[in-house]
This record gives sequence, C-alpha cells and structure tokens, in this order.
Amino acid sequence: MANKRFNEVKAEHLKTLKQYVPIVARVHGNSHPEFHDVQRVFEVISRKVKESGANRPELNEEFAKLREITNNYSVPGDVCESYEAVYKMLAELDEAYQ
Repeated sequence: MANKRFNEVKAEHLKTLKQYVPIVARVHGNSHPEFHDVQRVFEVISRKVKESGANRPELNEEFAKLREITNNYSVPGDVCESYEAVYKMLAELDEAYQ
C-alpha cells in the first residue's frame, strides 16, 4: 500500500518539482543558501527514482537529509509561494515514502 501511495504522489509532484526547484534555488539561494542543499538532495532523489524504474528506490537517507536541512519542511517567512509549494510537495513525497 505504501509503495502505491508513494507512486501516486511521485507521479503527481515529481514533474512540478523538477520545474520549481531550480527556479526557487535561483531566486532564493542567496538569502536561503540551505535551499542549494535541498536542490542537491532532490537531484539525487530524482536520479534514484528514474534509475529504479518500477521498483521502490532506497530514499531513507535522502528524506532524512531533507528533514534536517528544512527543519521538517518549515517554510521561512520571507519566501514566495513557489518555495512554500516545493516544501509542501517534498513533505508529501516524504510522508508517502515512509
């Protein structure tokens, strides 16, 4: 069941995240350098998901890093809706994976 939920959320969010993450990094990276770390971890997640095909990728370490970097996906008060949307989608992906 968890794998089905992860696949649904992955299908729903991965394409949007691939578009939003680089833009948010460019716009907010100077004032929120931790987002560059978020971007790097997201790129690893994307690669592992792609390489795994229909199998469940091993992402526990990546999601643990994201929770640490983002303080459990806490959105800073001075960012745009796209930044907030990225954290929300990553949190949903993380929750579905667990």
